[in-house]
Amino acid sequence: MTVERLQIPTQHPFQCIALTEAVTRFIAQQGTQDGTVLISGQHTTTAVIVNEMEERLIWDLEAWLAEIAPAQRPWKHNDLELRPNIPADEPRNAHAHPQGLLLGNQVMVAVQDGKPVLGTYQDVILVELDGPRQRTVALQWIA
Repeated sequence: MTVERLQIPTQHPFQCIALTEAVTRFIAQQGTQDGTVLISGQHTTTAVIVNEMEERLIWDLEAWLAEIAPAQRPWKHNDLELRPNIPADEPRNAHAHPQGLLLGNQVMVAVQDGKPVLGTYQDVILVELDGPRQRTVALQWIA
């Protein structure tokens, strides 16, 4: 099995980044026509989804997540003084964890004739929930 790790710098606290082109390049490197690719976020405060990369939909997604798991809620995870061995630069990012759990951090995409099997408006998307940061996404080929 082949694994590649993408290094992705994010620029904003919430951001959606299309990964479809990178996934398509990864598939082309496999030299196989049919199979599956697993796309997996390597962080608990990101998500990987398949959806439409449309600006207004992204705004709606951000608003919906903020409504369900608002940053200003008194999250226990943000009580850093009560948590042992916390680094000095630890962010108060509790809201990003349930948001990531809600969306999920990996997807599998079928590959046929060397191309990802996605619908007309679908993209593979990395969702940053606690940026800006350097993020890693793993791509794994499954024959």
